[in-house]
Amino acid sequence: MTAIKKTLAAFAASACIVCAAEGADSTSGALPADVTRGKYLVQIAGCNDCHTAGYAETGGKVEESKWLLGDRLGWRGPWGTTYASNLRLAAKDMTAEQFVARARSPLRPPMPWFNLVTMRDGDVKAIFAYLKHLGPAGEPAPEFLPPDTKPTGPVVTFPAPPKHSGKSP
Repeated sequence: MTAIKKTLAAFAASACIVCAAEGADSTSGALPADVTRGKYLVQIAGCNDCHTAGYAETGGKVEESKWLLGDRLGWRGPWGTTYASNLRLAAKDMTAEQFVARARSPLRPPMPWFNLVTMRDGDVKAIFAYLKHLGPAGEPAPEFLPPDTKPTGPVVTFPAPPKHSGKSP
């Protein structure tokens, strides 16, 4: 091996060692890949829009420590009134497999659970890893209210679906 090849090989080996050491060092500030992916998915999937109070109204300017704590804003429609849950508390006592199973279960509107069904298991598990990274915090969201119960706090009201005459348009 020539001197240049030996130098390049030594440089490459030392770079690998430095990168491996940084990956193993929890104080380096770098997040594990699944946590980083989970954060990215939370952002692009719009999870914060409902599950983080004030997120949509401020254009996403909510500090990360307050993400996914749920909201007291109700979503009222023919199904009743639902509240965006505190996902950090919801994930607290779950395994990744339990979280995936829950994500695959039908949920009340307006939660777009049907979109979660199409996510790969690895993506749902990455969101779970991110929730675990954030850790449990906050209070549970208010409980579901049936259609005949009037909510006491702020709500977004969905109109009843249009009645169809049975004829094609």
